[in-house]
Amino acid sequence: MNSTIETLISRKSCKSFKKEQIKDSELELILKAGTHAPSGRNMQSSVIVVVQDSETIKKLSDINASILGTDGDPFYGAPTVAVVLALTSGSTPVEDGCLVMGNMLNAAYSLGIGGCWIHRARETFESDEGKALLKEWGITDEVVGVGNCILGYPDGSLHDDYPRKDNYIIKV
Repeated sequence: MNSTIETLISRKSCKSFKKEQIKDSELELILKAGTHAPSGRNMQSSVIVVVQDSETIKKLSDINASILGTDGDPFYGAPTVAVVLALTSGSTPVEDGCLVMGNMLNAAYSLGIGGCWIHRARETFESDEGKALLKEWGITDEVVGVGNCILGYPDGSLHDDYPRKDNYIIKV
């Protein structure tokens, strides 16, 4: 089996991270993979905001937890968060952003970096606090939050295998 298929089949979400920040060279490869995701009409409507500042990550985590209705850390202590937004002027903005998220998660796993898709980005950036962050980041176009790609070195194994459901594929 080739290495790409092996990565796609074996990738798992990571929810336990070491405090150590990922290397810039690894982050750049992950981001590059995200920017090379397919997009509707090649409009490249996604925007990736990389957050490695612990104070800003905490702010994002607190907003996310509030939406979720908990006081825990939905980002699981990950040292990097790549927020994926999509310009609503794109032809398929959410779908484009989903492909960016998938590419980044698979690229991270291929480098031995843990990652997980954390939802509630849409609600985060519809909130007043989220809109204030967008303004602070210089994002003035209309965007929709797609997902938060948390990244870091795993604190444990990434190789647990879960069975696939029996009726996953229907051939007609």
